Amino acid sequence: MSEQTVEGTRFYQRAGAYFGPVLAVVVTVGALWLFHQMTAGLRLHDIKSALSAMPTWGIGLALVATAISYCALASYDIVACHIVAPGKVPWHNAAMSGMSGYAFSNFLGFHLFTGGAIRFRTYSRSGLDAGEIGQVVLLTWMGLWLAFATIVGLALMVDPEGIPFLQIMHASADRVIGFGMIAALVALFVIAGPEGRELRLFAWRIPVPRRGMLLLQLLVGVIDLLASAAVLYVLLPADAQAGPALFITVYMSAVILGSISHVPGGIGVFEATLIGGLGLQGRADILASLLAYRLIYYFLPFAFAVAALAAAETGIMRGKLAAWFVGPSKAIRAMVPLVAATLVFISGVVLLFSGATPGIPDRLEILEDWLPLSVVESSHFLGSLAGLALLVVAHGLHRRLFSAWVVAVAMLFAGSLLSMIKGLDWEEALTLALSAVFLLLSRQAFYRRTPQRISRLSWEWLALVALALVATTWLGFFSYSHVEYSNELFWEFAWRGEAPRFLRATVGLVVAAVGLGVAVAIHRPPAKTKRRDETEPDAIAAVIANSPDTQTNIAYLGDKEFLWSPDGQAFLMYARAGRSLVSMGDPVGDPEQVEDLVWQFRDMADREASRAVFYAVRPDNLPLYLDMGYALLKLGEVARVELSNFSLEGPKNQEHRYSDRRAAKEGLVFEVIPRADVPPIMDELRHVSDVWLQEKGGSEKGFSLGRFDPDYLSHFDIAVIRDTTNGNRIVAFANIWRSGCMNEMSIDLMRYLPGVSKVLMDALFVRLLLYAKEQGYRWFNLGAAPLSGLADHALASRWNRMATFVFRHGDDFYHFEGLRAFKQKFSPVWTPQYLACPGGLNIPQVLLDVNSLISGGIGRLIGSSALRPKRKRSKATQMA
Repeated sequence: MSEQTVEGTRFYQRAGAYFGPVLAVVVTVGALWLFHQMTAGLRLHDIKSALSAMPTWGIGLALVATAISYCALASYDIVACHIVAPGKVPWHNAAMSGMSGYAFSNFLGFHLFTGGAIRFRTYSRSGLDAGEIGQVVLLTWMGLWLAFATIVGLALMVDPEGIPFLQIMHASADRVIGFGMIAALVALFVIAGPEGRELRLFAWRIPVPRRGMLLLQLLVGVIDLLASAAVLYVLLPADAQAGPALFITVYMSAVILGSISHVPGGIGVFEATLIGGLGLQGRADILASLLAYRLIYYFLPFAFAVAALAAAETGIMRGKLAAWFVGPSKAIRAMVPLVAATLVFISGVVLLFSGATPGIPDRLEILEDWLPLSVVESSHFLGSLAGLALLVVAHGLHRRLFSAWVVAVAMLFAGSLLSMIKGLDWEEALTLALSAVFLLLSRQAFYRRTPQRISRLSWEWLALVALALVATTWLGFFSYSHVEYSNELFWEFAWRGEAPRFLRATVGLVVAAVGLGVAVAIHRPPAKTKRRDETEPDAIAAVIANSPDTQTNIAYLGDKEFLWSPDGQAFLMYARAGRSLVSMGDPVGDPEQVEDLVWQFRDMADREASRAVFYAVRPDNLPLYLDMGYALLKLGEVARVELSNFSLEGPKNQEHRYSDRRAAKEGLVFEVIPRADVPPIMDELRHVSDVWLQEKGGSEKGFSLGRFDPDYLSHFDIAVIRDTTNGNRIVAFANIWRSGCMNEMSIDLMRYLPGVSKVLMDALFVRLLLYAKEQGYRWFNLGAAPLSGLADHALASRWNRMATFVFRHGDDFYHFEGLRAFKQKFSPVWTPQYLACPGGLNIPQVLLDVNSLISGGIGRLIGSSALRPKRKRSKATQMA
């Protein structure tokens, strides 16, 4: 691969990291701009008055409709669990998981991450695997989409003129489209039949439940859709309550657009879509209804879930209620850091919004008699800065940092005090105090005491902070839209000077936010120094010398850190990628130390807010990783030849004899150069390596594979093939790995000059195996065949079926089958190899992290494969 291609791939990888945050900011700013256009001429006082004037009966009906909707949401999970895994998940666990999952995902957004995480933790404890949990999530969404398609189809058929934005072409054409949608639904029910069916789309298998369950899902979806829409419908003024068909269609469109926008809770996008769809611009009572809807349908269920979590944490629940809630409470308890981060972030937003809106005049008059103006002015400014600090600290809570917990508790109590001083905002102070109490109750969830900067934000979190500040600024200018702005206004200090206070606080926030952004941009986490002292290389060599496994020689590569046992008789080698600490194989050395090192490694990763990943581990230690609750992914198989059975005699070894004899006739001579004599030939080896890399169009690997590095190669004997007909030059080489106790020999780096001989690599392997046998070794390790030996049964895991598909059809990217076929010629014994890592949503990121360690990123791997010239390769070439 050319340098330009590598740099281009890295550029697109870096650009991709910024795309999501930038898109979220653009969408939110666009939504706020639409708000600004739709609310031109409105004042905050008008919205408060409209809220106060809302009828009590409307609020009561909205609460009842919310309860009905969340019961329907719970029914989604009950029905889905009954379809996918009947009898495995108690109905009350499924119901509470569904309600809790939707409460979190509706309020926070990112439905797959929030609601999906709760479902995964709950249902995995009930014995469901990742595939079954995925089917449950799919079926919960199926009811919603079935209901949406039914309602839109019926609306198009019955009254397309009543829905202006659904007049796609002509009323008759709209009716045809509506009829087509209903007909498709009927066809789905017919296909399902009384027993259900599995539809196949390419390699995907989509389970369709039996007709009765499908009808039940549709009924639940309709109830949920109608009830959730009714919450907003009864809160709207009477003159704004459009026809039911129009309203529910616009409402559902707003919900869907809000969900796919990736803005937390779809805030802004939902409101803009609904106001624009119903044509209700410029009305304060509409904004008041939307605000009440947010509080009732989004905030109250979330607050209920948080209260249930707090009750579970403090052990309040007892008896039958505790038994019913035990599964979901364990699942939600694992979400404590996310919930705490959300509460602290909301508390920060509350402080920011409070600083951007006018105070209550009567309360300010009370303060005027008790406090000097300078104290109130200072508390207002500091309160806004405290709000920004809470937004930042929330990220540390999400990472379970103890330092973030300490700062958050202190800032919440300080913010509560400042809220009272700046305007007797007791509601705001109570909210902050309750959030602080929740943090105090959840103290044990924040145990990571590693020295990490709590202001070290990801770009996604920084974008979220920017969104909050943009919304705060918009709210402030909206609140004081009646004020005439001038330069003198900024320096005005008065009891009634709330607009100047907002301006000063906004300037302070902007300065602090810019400083934070600069710090994030220029900050680079300090490199983790490896434990290098004068005795470590000797200690590593001593442990490797006694290891029965040749793979441990990769420790000499120099790209890993080492975790040592207390007595120095064993170590675990690992490297960092993303949020993963990846161990290269099992611990090396004293078998008695293996379990302690594995747990010590996981504890270390947990303290650093990282994932502990174990790559290329042997079957012997799988029970240990299962005890950790880890998922196991089979990576492939390792081929090992028993040397006592290997020879060039007999009919089955005719191909080996041919390769060896032809190489001899062509003047190719095998030789093993001792490590002491390697430095003088290093330049010649480098030439072979450079030509090989250029021919392959690839780049050096790492972590589990060696690379051309003189310091690394100086630790090993080198097997070479010389061409005696052309100046005795070296045309191929491989560094030799040796294990302790004469158990195993292997090779790592294989490089050769192209066009020398068609049997060059075959002959090299034959001579290597004979050499190892002469030296008295028991095994020769041919290395791994990726993705081989995986089950392809219909009942196998999704990973096995997907990997088997890649193994069979992925030769355009990597010669999986050819590699296994080449190694099979030597009649090896195949041993499985595994990846052990946290399961669920962590698996895709773990695979990317491991790939980045080995090949420099998925982009480089695919890019080099795509650029590789298409030509026929021999099996030996595929091996190389």
